[in-house]
Amino acid sequence: MENRWTAKSLPNTELISQLSENMNISNSISAILLQRDIDNKEKAQAFFRPQLSELHDPFLMKDMDKAIKRIKSAINSQEKMMVYGDYDVDGTTAVSIVFSYFQTLNHNIEYYIPHRYKEGYGISKIGIDYAKEQGISLIIALDCGIRSVELIDYANSLGIEFIICDHHLPGDQIPAAAAVLNPKQNDCPYPYKELSGAGIGFKLIQGYSKKEGFDEDKVMEYIDLVAVSIAADLVDMRGENRILAFYGIKKLNENPSIGLQALMPSNQRKISYTVQDIVFGIGPKINAAGRVSDAKAAVSVLIERDYTKAVQLTRVLNDQNDERKELDTDITRTAIEMVDCDPVLQSKKSLVIMGKEWHKGVIGIVASRMVEQYYKPTIIFSLNDGMLTGSARSVKNFDIHEAISLCSEWVEQFGGHKYAAGLSIKEENFEIFCEKFEGIVTSNIAQSSLSPEIEYDLEINLEEITPEFVKIINRMAPFGPGNPTPVFMSSGLRSSNSVRVLKDKHLKLQVSQGGPFYDSIAFGLSEYLPTVSNGNEFSCCYCVEENHFNGITKLQLRIKDFK
Repeated sequence: MENRWTAKSLPNTELISQLSENMNISNSISAILLQRDIDNKEKAQAFFRPQLSELHDPFLMKDMDKAIKRIKSAINSQEKMMVYGDYDVDGTTAVSIVFSYFQTLNHNIEYYIPHRYKEGYGISKIGIDYAKEQGISLIIALDCGIRSVELIDYANSLGIEFIICDHHLPGDQIPAAAAVLNPKQNDCPYPYKELSGAGIGFKLIQGYSKKEGFDEDKVMEYIDLVAVSIAADLVDMRGENRILAFYGIKKLNENPSIGLQALMPSNQRKISYTVQDIVFGIGPKINAAGRVSDAKAAVSVLIERDYTKAVQLTRVLNDQNDERKELDTDITRTAIEMVDCDPVLQSKKSLVIMGKEWHKGVIGIVASRMVEQYYKPTIIFSLNDGMLTGSARSVKNFDIHEAISLCSEWVEQFGGHKYAAGLSIKEENFEIFCEKFEGIVTSNIAQSSLSPEIEYDLEINLEEITPEFVKIINRMAPFGPGNPTPVFMSSGLRSSNSVRVLKDKHLKLQVSQGGPFYDSIAFGLSEYLPTVSNGNEFSCCYCVEENHFNGITKLQLRIKDFK
């Protein structure tokens, strides 16, 4: 499927020149900074040199003082406590941070992760009943709970108090918990609103440490886990998250926690870990436990203090990740065959597919793969005992959560956000739901949203790509939402005669714009071999990076698309 190329709007040339002169940088670097609202030397210094001293005071968060006071009371009396969190990377890292920290202060503490299939997302009645059976009187809930009004009331009726630490949008009513930490509450004065769930757990232990006068180094032991949550949960990579991710990744590379060391085996260690390595390497291993079995296995690795034991525990996660990959591959292959054999499905602007007893833990991944393949709003359903459980994924600028809400007459329950959602419907309502959903998509989606887009920052000449240029680009990391990896476009290019295909799907080539040749790699773009061969002229969109191989570092273009 052909990509649309769109240039980001360029800042005013006078502003570009002014910033370039003030900072002694090229106009291209200046333009990229201005596109990120970095328009003066002070902002640039804060961007390039994040400081832990710039982290906000945790007591600016509404209810932080209440939370600390309630936890202090529980520790003083050695009450039985539970740390409760969601089964994804954000939830399991959050639980690992908070449990590990408070375990040193209260031995009457345990952790709990709800089972994806038996309990579903968030706080569950099963979990509350278990806490009652165990004599637990205080639960710290992480990455969930902000909409669990009735369940918190139920817990209160059993004499169990909750401290909620969540980063999701609140509903109309805030649960009656002992304390609610969530910067997105309308009356919360905390200046940064985009923390991950683990980030809020980190602020909780930071607040406790500050109140008790403890050494802050004990809190910073967990900053690498916070970075993993920020990267894997795709939260905003500006402001406080940038500081936490910057120092968390620094710790990940220099002195990672035992559990993360075990997830980065020495025979596969990279020279330097990045956000991408977390998203595609570490994160899926942690997530796999909750997808195919019990996410408590992930927490057991992340809280382990003995490396040998952590490595043994990691084998379970690796096996589960291998199982997840196999399930994902098999179901995706089947789903693609269903579409390719059905002209009616191909003609629609949405894609809704049902499979009998497809593994519910991987249908979200399958939905994402189908969006990559066909670029349509997609829902993948798994049929079990007359009920369809679905995962929905969207394309740019189409609100799939809103589209599902307009079909609510045929939906039993749903939740999520603009680009990803979960839902369940009865089997007998499948056809009418498909018809209604397709109608809503057809009526509301823009034609431009039905083809993938590559948005590039600047058009540049290859001669601008020098070691110093790449060094500055690298210092803009960590990259993520709000601070994406810069993408460039260059035209009038030709390749050398050494173009070759790697592993039947990648292109390895050297490109020139009439001057020196630049090493380049184009993952998954082997179909463009004729385009870049035989002296043909072409354009490409790409990122610039350093390629480390056999102890040698070279500049490289990572090509995203050709025209």
